[in-house]
Amino acid sequence: MLQQITDLRDETDELYRLLITLTADHWGRATLFKSWTVNDIVQHLHLSDILGLASATDVSAFDALRADIAAKRETGLTRLEETRQRLGDLVGPVLLDRWQQTLSQLCDALAAKTPDARLKWAGPDMGVRMFTTARQMEIWSHSQAIYDLLGIARPAASPRIRNIAEIGVRTFGWAYTNRGLPVPPEVPYVRLENGFEAPWEWHAPDRGNAVTGGVIPFCQVVTQTRNVADTDLAVTGDIATHWMSIAQCFAGPPETPPAPGTRRMKGTPR
Repeated sequence: MLQQITDLRDETDELYRLLITLTADHWGRATLFKSWTVNDIVQHLHLSDILGLASATDVSAFDALRADIAAKRETGLTRLEETRQRLGDLVGPVLLDRWQQTLSQLCDALAAKTPDARLKWAGPDMGVRMFTTARQMEIWSHSQAIYDLLGIARPAASPRIRNIAEIGVRTFGWAYTNRGLPVPPEVPYVRLENGFEAPWEWHAPDRGNAVTGGVIPFCQVVTQTRNVADTDLAVTGDIATHWMSIAQCFAGPPETPPAPGTRRMKGTPR
């Protein structure tokens, strides 16, 4: 079985351990992620995993669900509104358990695939390894808003965060092409401290453009849960500086990173 599937299960378990401690009041509170509530975030993750499970087990069901979602969106509903309508009263602890069950089924379905299998998704098809890592990345990134809402520092980095850092580094060119911008000729050097082994490095270290610092701040920037100005990352060179201002490691149309000070832990100054 791919290590990434184990990593996805572990990422799920970590967020579950946080969510199981919430009171009824917490679930309806707005976070600093587009004012989504905790219910909204978990509903979004759950619907994505329903789609993922369909893609892994019944492509016709996946196509039908995707078409129905698109039809609802064409009536003028936003993504958030459509998800709220679709999942209705599935909220709080019941939602939490349903999400965990679906995610477990998805992991089982992915484990039954051959490593070279391809899965349909919203954009181009993805291999099992990349698809699994993308699900881990989405859980990790969306959980940040919940940690922030509660005023809790997220746990220290574990080896599985390398999957997310890898996506962050590898989507350097995507951040540009997705915006219709020319891809710079030089890819910045990246060196990330992780707290448990030698720093992880990507690309040649003798270039004029570099991003160095902790792996968690880097992953926060490439998943757009923090503005780079709100981290202690060291960024040198025009290319690296511009990349960190538009970095986007997730699929979909270009999104503007949060403005400085707008996504932060509860109790920290704006």
